Amino acid sequence: MSDKEVVCKHCKRFVRGDKCPACNTKDFTKTWKGVVIVNEPNASEIAQIIGINAPGKYALWVK
Repeated sequence: MSDKEVVCKHCKRFVRGDKCPACNTKDFTKTWKGVVIVNEPNASEIAQIIGINAPGKYALWVK
């Protein structure tokens, strides 16, 4: 895969490369909407609501 960002269909994390570092899958999409960047998931209400446990850049909706 190229260096362009794609989104993991399972954890919704933005990924560069061939494998998602968060969930170790290779199932990606280029169809997504909305972005949330989480620095401290334990202190973030939004992260808790959408189920994010690790810091990173995530899509809100993934096809």
